[in-house]
Amino acid sequence: MKQDRNFDDIAHKFAKNIYGSDKGDIRQTIVWQDLKQALLMFDTQSSALTILDAGGGLGQMSQKLAQCGHQIVFCDLSREMLELAKQGVEQQGLSDQFCFIHSSIQHLDQKFNEPVDLALFHAVMEWLDDPQAVLKCVLNKLKPGGIASVMFYNHHGLVLKNVTCGNIPHVLQGMPHRKRFKLQPQQGLLPDDVYQWIEREGFQICGKSGIRCFNDYIGNQQYMGDYDADDVMALEQQLCRTEPYLSLGRYIHVWAQKPHTNI
Repeated sequence: MKQDRNFDDIAHKFAKNIYGSDKGDIRQTIVWQDLKQALLMFDTQSSALTILDAGGGLGQMSQKLAQCGHQIVFCDLSREMLELAKQGVEQQGLSDQFCFIHSSIQHLDQKFNEPVDLALFHAVMEWLDDPQAVLKCVLNKLKPGGIASVMFYNHHGLVLKNVTCGNIPHVLQGMPHRKRFKLQPQQGLLPDDVYQWIEREGFQICGKSGIRCFNDYIGNQQYMGDYDADDVMALEQQLCRTEPYLSLGRYIHVWAQKPHTNI
């Protein structure tokens, strides 16, 4: 039986392999561009936003938001990930702007039950037994007019990656989760499913971006054109919000706004 993934056992490996890489740089660059667009929808001149980072991992995005003057409520199921995030926040001198909560998202109301302006829910759903239910928990945390920033592991990207690696039988078998790959999520999510889950809660989708639409599919053939990491980053930024490339990203970032209450 599937269950929600706790990263206590591999927190340091996760931090090194996922964030300390070109893959992590692409992910942070694209998502930050989207978040800057989302922030324009708030009147941040008059007051700081209250932001929930749900399953925040190492908290790179929430640190960037804290540097803009906002207050962060940071929760994670993994105590080890929470400690690593705290260390990063302390090194940046941002501790006064963070409230750290050791909790699953499903039980967060027991420790924090105030509505927030912006909720980050990044690379969490693919590790959950019931991703739709937990997404609903996050969406319910938002104030009217608030914005949800959701990033998820893309089923279509997982199919394409397996095909480019020659894992055709694995794809034909439905790509059952391989337990030996500890850093590989338990499942890829279908983008249309996630979009529908968000819209059924009354949210309006404002933007979508593919994360690593090209980087992960570049082979190591001997005779390839000349390029460097900056070229790949430029390509990702140029086409990540254009179909069909968007829907082939290894991850997809979607952000959506909760309707304002009627006056």
